[in-house]
This record gives sequence, structure tokens and C-alpha cells, in this order.
Amino acid sequence: MGLPGSGVALLVLLGLCATVSCSTPPPPEMLHESFAGKSEFRTVNRKMLGSCLNPNPYLSINVSTGDAPLPDEAFVQVTVAGVLRPSDDDWVAMITPSNSSVSGCPFGGVNYVQTGDLAHLPLLCHYPVKAQYLTRDPGYLGCKNATCQKKKRGASGGCRVRTCAATLTFHVVNFRTDVEFVLFSGGFRTPCLLKRSSALRFANPASPLYGHLSSTDSTATSMRLTWVSGDGRPQQVQYGAGKSAASEVSTFTQKDMCGISVLPSPAKDFGWHDPGYIHSAVMTGLQPSQSYSYRYGSDSVGWTDTYKLRTPPAAGSDETSFVIYGDMGKAPLDTSVEHFIQPGSISVAKAVAIEIETGKIDSIFHIGDISYATGFLVEWDFFLQLIKPLASQVPYMTAIGNHERDYAESGSVYVTPDSGGECGVAYESYFRMPAVTKDNPWYSIEQGSVHFTVMSTEHDWSEKSEQYKWMNQDLSSVNRSRTPWVVFIGHRPMYSSHIGINVDPIFVTSVEPLLLKYQVDLVFFGHVHNYERTCAVYQGNCNGMPTKDANGIDVYDNSNYTTPIHAIVGAGGFSLDNFPKIVLHNWSSSRVSEFGYARVHATRDDILVQFVNSSTMEIRDQFRIVKRAPARKL
Repeated sequence: MGLPGSGVALLVLLGLCATVSCSTPPPPEMLHESFAGKSEFRTVNRKMLGSCLNPNPYLSINVSTGDAPLPDEAFVQVTVAGVLRPSDDDWVAMITPSNSSVSGCPFGGVNYVQTGDLAHLPLLCHYPVKAQYLTRDPGYLGCKNATCQKKKRGASGGCRVRTCAATLTFHVVNFRTDVEFVLFSGGFRTPCLLKRSSALRFANPASPLYGHLSSTDSTATSMRLTWVSGDGRPQQVQYGAGKSAASEVSTFTQKDMCGISVLPSPAKDFGWHDPGYIHSAVMTGLQPSQSYSYRYGSDSVGWTDTYKLRTPPAAGSDETSFVIYGDMGKAPLDTSVEHFIQPGSISVAKAVAIEIETGKIDSIFHIGDISYATGFLVEWDFFLQLIKPLASQVPYMTAIGNHERDYAESGSVYVTPDSGGECGVAYESYFRMPAVTKDNPWYSIEQGSVHFTVMSTEHDWSEKSEQYKWMNQDLSSVNRSRTPWVVFIGHRPMYSSHIGINVDPIFVTSVEPLLLKYQVDLVFFGHVHNYERTCAVYQGNCNGMPTKDANGIDVYDNSNYTTPIHAIVGAGGFSLDNFPKIVLHNWSSSRVSEFGYARVHATRDDILVQFVNSSTMEIRDQFRIVKRAPARKL
């Protein structure tokens, strides 16, 4: 999405004059600002911190857990008491680690320009995880929870000094570092610090947390489990009838984050949070399409509850079902404001969990823009907690997006600051896909009757690139007798009728011919935050239109292959993109601007794709692709 007016200034600050002529505006595809879902709270980090006048001796901040340590997840009640004059500008921030500086950083404004806000003055030297105004308590301004601090002298016994209070609820997950709550006045624009709570520690910072599954190959006889812990010693996953596998342990540091000398990234600066240790273990000796119980941890750090996974069908079996979406992120489970809120993410997570409970979903594909942490590393914990009910049961397969990878001097195709300095390091640490090498996050995998080719739109895809050669080799080697369907997956689309997104014509020119050459049946992209389906399209021309079956469902007949069908499924959570009232492209067959996901069922002769509204679970669009004659072997 374009940076209005400030794009050239931002590119200059990012050191892009070596690749873009700074005397003229850069091409539209290089200007992106991720502004949707940005709350007012996000600008807190770019304001001056003032000093509150007239300190109040009665102020206190109390947490419902008291002196007890925090569990791995909790909704805690935070009570601010002793307020003399309630104001709608009073607010509370949750800070972690508890010893983080909340002093002002008045000379660091340039550090934050990449977020799209060109204001010069930041507030804090450390990122507040979340915040709430005290007016969230409806009795606060009216002082309905009054306390008398001093009584009047004499027989009347009236109150001389009365104070007010507010109680807020905060959702907390185990960040492994202590937490504190800080009271400010002056609102988000002109804040000043009033009071800090005592530090709250977690009962077990080393807890094994956020386990999520992924497939390792097409045999479906092994499954990778990845989890997070505050302890760096190897742990185990115990599964099946007495089997176990030890974890490999990795982590990343502030030094691994990207940045340039003139502009520290959020990941290197105020957005950094220690990720702890990422554990990864492979369960082997499994059978396809079977259920297994498992738990993970160790005797020293503790064990999780027992979970149940289901392996996907092996390559060449008759059918498979999967859910696919992009651009999900997360949203608070309380009434807080946070960095980058994706309002549809909770409904999508809940709906997909219901899908999985039916036992009919073999895997999930999340195709780019995963957590939207964008350099605010603690956001990954919130996201991993959100998807745990889904990703702990079936493989959670991912593709990298701009908000995981892109940054100046990182080697990304699109030199934007969208990753906040993460440069794919956090993404590849948390989500180990069956890629060949590090920072080459493309891979293919087969499940049932489908061959999936998963590319990175953020890495070089030009004809002489390593990725292009891999795509060519992978697609050329598909055995259509074993997997008659080929599904191609990436993040940035080749077709979109949304006006605010600039499809990169160079990308289309380079990669689209491969789709035709190797008769790719179906293409999924995200990046645009809606759902859109095309005709069978190539170079902007419709080469095949669907017909209606007896149930009124659009059917594309690939018995005589023409060109691929594209579907954008970027409605996984980020604020939606609307469509123009007049659609000028004849290749656009269906458009839905609602939060949701695609549910796909593939047999050897038929693929059914259904776009599901995540709030109502109503099918908002559906189509089938059929092959009425045996597919020839390529």
C-alpha cells in the first residue's frame, strides 16, 4: 500500500538512493506502508515523555494475583486507586521486561520513521506491550468506586479527601520476562508518568509453550513439533506408544536483526524482546492419516498437557482437505490497544478450530504475513498462543510474506521496511518448513492428490535466480499419475482488482509462464486483504470460463487444460480491503471483502474450493475444478 507523499523521504532515510533514483518518485510497487490496524497507541513510541505535576501520594496499582507469580496465561485485574481527579487521559501500559526504561527518548525520532509516522519525538525507550485508558472502567470518571483518604474534623464526619479507582482486565501470556503495569496521564499524545507497579514474575519462565506442527516430507510418516521455552537445554516430545524425540535448540539475538547505520530498526531498538529458546523435534515412525497423542517438555521444566495430532494423507492417496488463508496476525483478547491489531484474526482462528474438530481437515496453509510482529518481538508470543489450538492438531504450513522478510539491505526483492528489521529470522526460527537451506524459504510437499509448490515472493524470482531454477525443476518433476493436481502458493498476487495494491508486472512476466508451461491448476496468493477469484487466466486474458453444475456451483473443466485459476485468500485477519464499485477486469469472477478462509477438498478427479466467512461460517463463494479424462503424465 502506497506511502502518501512521504515515500521518497522514507526511501532516502532507508539508504535506497543506490537502487532508486531519488530525483524522481520511485515506482509504486516499491512504496508500501502497513497502516491498517494501526492504533493510536502505536504512536506512543514517537512522543516526548513529560513530567506529571503535583505528585499524588495516594496512588497505587494493585494486581489481582497479589504476590503470587503469574501462570502461563491469565486474565489479570489491574486496579488503579488513589486518583484525586479522574481524567479521560489517564491510561495504563503493560511493560515487559519490568526493568525496561520508560524514560523519554526525545532525540530518537528518526528511529521510528519507518513505521510510517514521520513525527519527530518518541515517547518511550521501550515498547509497551499493550495499554488501556482507565475509562474502560465505566465508573471511573464518575468516581463510583470512591475511597475517603481524610475525614473532616468535627462531628459531621464528612470526607475531606476523596480518591477514585478503576479496574481493568489485561490478558497476559508467558513472555518469560517479568511484567509491570505503568500509570500515565496526559493521554497518548502528551503523556507523563505517574506510578509503576511492582514487578510480576511468571511462575515458570522455562515452561514449554506454543507447540505447533509442520510436515517434513510427502510420506506423512514424520511430523515436526516446534515450541518455545525459557530454558536452553534440550527437551523432548513424547508420543505414540512410548516413543520420544529430543529437541534441537536455537534462538536469535538482537544482533541477528536487520538495520542500517542511519536508521536502527524496531527489532534492533525499542521493539526488541528476548525470544527465549525455540525447540524443534521430529516425530518419526508415524503412519499417514492416523491420530497420535503427544506431550512435550522435560522433567526439569515440566510437561505440557497431552495433545492429539493427526497426520495428513501421504502423497498419491485419493484425497486431502486443507484450509488456506493469508495475512492473519492477531488481536487482543482484552480491551487493550496494541501494536498492529488484525481485527479478523480471532474469528478466523475460532472458525478454523471448529473445522479441525470435524476431523476433516488435514493441514493448514498460512501464506504470508504471519504474526505482523514487524520488529516488536513480544507479538510473536501472542500470535503463537492464538494459533495453538489449530497448529497443535494438524500441520501448520507457511509461506513467507513482506512483513516477515522485507527490509533495507536485506536482499529482499522489495526494499521496504515491512518486517521492522526481522528480515525473516524470527519467521524461520518459529516456522521450520521443509526448505532446503536457511533463508531460501521455498519448498514443495505432496498430500493426497495434490502437489503444493510454495514460493517466496520476497526473494529473487527472476529467470536467472536460484529460486526460479528451483521452481522450474520442481514443477517439471511432478508425477501427475501420483498427484494429478498442482497448487502453486505465494504471498504477493499476480491479479487483483483492488486499486490500492500494485501488482508487480515484472513478477508476473517472470513467473506466470512457469504456471502455464507446467499446467498449474490452481494458484493461491494473499497480500491483498480480501477474497477474489479469477477465470482461467493468463497475461490478463480469460482462456476459460466456468459453467454451472446442477447445484449452481461454478465448474472449471481442466480436461482440456487452458490456464490456471487464481484465488486471493488474504482475508485472514488484517483490516479488509474494499473493491472498487466498478470492476474493469473481465478476469475477475468473484469478489468478497469479508474475513474468512478457503476450505479445499481434493480428490483425484475434482477440487472443491469454498470461501467461508469466519463469523458466520457461511460459504460466500465456491467453485470446482474437474478433470473428466485421465491427466497425462508430464
